[in-house]
Amino acid sequence: MKGMLSPSLMCADMLNLQSEITILDNLGVEYIHLDFMDGKFVPNITLDASLIKSVKSVLNNMKRDIHIMAFEPQNYFDRMEIGKDDIVSVHLEACSDLHAVIENIRSRNARPFAAISPDTPAYALKDYLSEIDGVLVMTVYPGFAGQPIAKGSFEKICEVRKIIDDSGKNLILEVDGHVSWDLCKKMRDCGADLFVAGSSSVYSKGMGIEEAVKKMRNLIS
Repeated sequence: MKGMLSPSLMCADMLNLQSEITILDNLGVEYIHLDFMDGKFVPNITLDASLIKSVKSVLNNMKRDIHIMAFEPQNYFDRMEIGKDDIVSVHLEACSDLHAVIENIRSRNARPFAAISPDTPAYALKDYLSEIDGVLVMTVYPGFAGQPIAKGSFEKICEVRKIIDDSGKNLILEVDGHVSWDLCKKMRDCGADLFVAGSSSVYSKGMGIEEAVKKMRNLIS
């Protein structure tokens, strides 16, 4: 599977969101990463559900990659207008019945992903592999941008890749957290397919979006 990009809107210029989304869309970027936090599962609040909904109306080819860091994430699906081709990542640690949440996502013709935080072991995913389209491995602790990569992240990516391959399922392995110029190639070598790009890469200071996307493409190809 080719390496794919999902730039994080949380790291974009908040005064020029639509123009930056359009630039990314025109560059052929596959996904736009949309973080939602409830202030409870993680001690922060980022993009509002209504903003995540509104992004849908300005996309042409790019798809939404929605990462819900909230307890009982299904409570927000209607407000976000979860629908066809959306990736929806929900945390194993935040769902009282992850099987039911996955089924809810699937019923909306969206693509369910299971997200795991750094302290959650990779083997916890095994009960869900037949129901999901992908796995989101957090390589920082959810809640804040700009963190250093968590200890053991490369080993975790490799382990998840092996679990997926051993299952025989064609699942996407997404990585989120300090996906920097220096580390993204190693993440790719460990088996990552989809890269959440933020302040340490596509939105790094001193580089235009077009140049940054091209550089990232070269590193994860």
